[in-house]
Amino acid sequence: MSSLSENRLFLLLFLSLLLAGTVQATAQSRDFRQAPKALSALKKGQVAQSQGNLTQAIHFYCAAATTGNPEGYFRIGRLLATGPGSVRNPRMANAYLAMAMRLGNQQATSYYNARIGNAVMGDHCGVGVGVAVGGGGSYFAEIPNTPFNLEAYLARQSPAKQKLVIMLRSAAKHHHIDERLVLAIAIAESNLDSRAVSPKNAQGLMQLIPETQQRFGVTRPFDPEQNIKGGVAYLKWLHTHFDGNWTLMSAAYNAGEKSVEQYGGIPPYQETQQYVRRVLYFAGHK
Repeated sequence: MSSLSENRLFLLLFLSLLLAGTVQATAQSRDFRQAPKALSALKKGQVAQSQGNLTQAIHFYCAAATTGNPEGYFRIGRLLATGPGSVRNPRMANAYLAMAMRLGNQQATSYYNARIGNAVMGDHCGVGVGVAVGGGGSYFAEIPNTPFNLEAYLARQSPAKQKLVIMLRSAAKHHHIDERLVLAIAIAESNLDSRAVSPKNAQGLMQLIPETQQRFGVTRPFDPEQNIKGGVAYLKWLHTHFDGNWTLMSAAYNAGEKSVEQYGGIPPYQETQQYVRRVLYFAGHK
């Protein structure tokens, strides 16, 4: 073999090893962004599901979901949407798929059935799903009410979102609002996406509708600083109006303070009821 051919062979071998190392490093980096507990629970859930043990599979997927992992919510939703008759529950599947979508899981959109609406999801993963077993029992009595780990969830976000978190904390401190509530609202509204737009034209990180933008002087809704300033100013107003009651503040942020006043509490809207549960869950408020 000529020296030129040997050099080419060496170069090809070097490039292949370099590429393999890059792919492995990328995979490790992607896994590192997820909590080890969540990764372990997802793997155990997959094994249990492949063995037909759906009770145990959902138990493990819930363990992943309650760390803030969207894949856990997605797998529960997919199982309830496409699983056998003993576990299928399309409206509850929608509730879990909607949560997965809120947390950034794109696959969930393929399984979400917009024609049938959502069931009300319990305060914690698995609570209230009510998957039937034989005579109508439930799989979910054994699932622990593991609290959502807000700090761990935020720590896994991208550097760009980490900057938004700093801005949210600063605005909360400025307006004397508990930062856990402010962060929970931001997660529930947009999953910290400053470019988000809802079907109702709510815009930006805090999902401000045009009327709220005008009310609190927001002229550039996709400017994170302005959007956060307006959203937290609205929360401050709600804090004063509802005497610091997080439940009523969350309900009003979603449905408007007039609706909360009209019904004397959380309005009987499924969307608002689920929204309040999500916010309080993300905020760690029991």
